[in-house]
Amino acid sequence: MASKAEDKEALYAYKTEEEQQLARTIADTLYRYDAVATDRLAKLSELTDAHVKQFWEQGYLVVDEVLNAEEVASALEALMDILYGRSQGSKIQFVKPRSELHSEEEIELAARKIHDYVAHEPRLKAIADHPDVMAAMAKLFGEGARLAQDQAILKPPTGGAEKPWHQDMAYGNLAYDQSVIGLWLALDPAELDNGCMHVIPYSHREGAVPHYAVRDWQLCDVSVHVERDVAVPLKPGGALIFSGLLHHGTPPNFSLKRRRALQLHYASESAKKLTPQEYKKMFTNEMTGAEC
Repeated sequence: MASKAEDKEALYAYKTEEEQQLARTIADTLYRYDAVATDRLAKLSELTDAHVKQFWEQGYLVVDEVLNAEEVASALEALMDILYGRSQGSKIQFVKPRSELHSEEEIELAARKIHDYVAHEPRLKAIADHPDVMAAMAKLFGEGARLAQDQAILKPPTGGAEKPWHQDMAYGNLAYDQSVIGLWLALDPAELDNGCMHVIPYSHREGAVPHYAVRDWQLCDVSVHVERDVAVPLKPGGALIFSGLLHHGTPPNFSLKRRRALQLHYASESAKKLTPQEYKKMFTNEMTGAEC
């Protein structure tokens, strides 16, 4: 009889050997695993003016603990309640048709993203509005902050897909005239083998870069400075805070481990949305016609 792990692998791994080989090639060639972020704050409350300067210079900060164990457990409970229908109103994106998912395990492992939950799930709203988070955002922006987007990214075992290199502000709902700031909160251990975040330090200084519809809405693979890639492993409750223009991505999850995370984006109070015309000029190839 197959083990539970083998059953999961058979059900959720890539459909063909060619798909899996492509995913492994991408993981091996577009990401590096020998450079790991070591400069970290222990807690968000330790954020100083020097850290603010560092953030805007390099494009990101790593914090070992933003959420405590109780808050992490509450967030995971809320996400599972959303997935299993015990909490209503939030939106879920599946990698398979919902009609093909018949058990809680199948539902969880086929869920890629949960979003728009703050208006419906008080436990997650409490994290988005966390006093330490809002104080840190105000300090980073130099003015008040407001939530611009809420989602949870779920990278399931044995087949959790890559999120190709991109800039978050290249997604229209986050395209403002000032940089948004992302807060990526690990709820499971985010490690080198299960798809932790990877960043290109200082890449936000290049400004808006055209994106292309390839495997996702993404930077062109040949434009990624893989040699500068820094991986950001995190323990549950730890966070990556990053500029909305920072180049970042996550490789596939080939392990048998979950990798669940909350991702929240904040905009400064004075920021204004870009018009569709401004967005096209900045984040598409409309002006140059260049192809990926």
